[in-house]
Amino acid sequence: MAGRKPKPTNLKVLEGNPGKRQLNPSEPKLDASVPKCPAWLSKEAKREWKRLVPFLEKAGLLTQADRAAFAGYCQSYANWIEAEAHLAAEGSTFETPNGYQQQSPWVSIAQTNQKNMLRFCTEFGLTPSSRSRIVVENTSNPEADDMEALLGMADDGEK
Repeated sequence: MAGRKPKPTNLKVLEGNPGKRQLNPSEPKLDASVPKCPAWLSKEAKREWKRLVPFLEKAGLLTQADRAAFAGYCQSYANWIEAEAHLAAEGSTFETPNGYQQQSPWVSIAQTNQKNMLRFCTEFGLTPSSRSRIVVENTSNPEADDMEALLGMADDGEK
C-alpha cells in the first residue's frame, strides 16, 4: 500500500485537524496511563525515558500500547550516544593492515540509530516540524476556557 500512513485521531486533534477531514470515531481508545520503563533498557536509555515521559504524558501522546515504540526510541538514542562516544575517542576512520583508510563501523552504527530515532521521534511529536503541527489546549486558566466556550456558543447563535 503506497502513500502516507494514517495519523492517530488524538494526534490529529492535537494538531487542530488541519486537513478538516472527518475524525475516526471508532478508533480504539487505549489506556492513557504511562507505561512502566522496561528493565532491559540500558542505563542511558532509561535516563532518556525518564526525561521525556513527563512531556509525552502531559500531551497525552504516550499510552500502555506505545511502550515498545517508545522503548525503541530510547534504546536507539542510547546506542547513538554510545556510537558517537566511540567516534569521538577513536575517529571516524582507521588504517587497515594494508595501509588504506577505512570508515569505522561506528559511523554506520551511529547513522542507523540516528535514523531510527528520527522515525520514532515523528511518531511522538518530538521533532520541531512534527511538534509544530500539534496544538495543545491551554488548561492553565480554566476561566479563560469557560469564556472561550461562552463566546463559541454566542458565535453559534449568530449563524
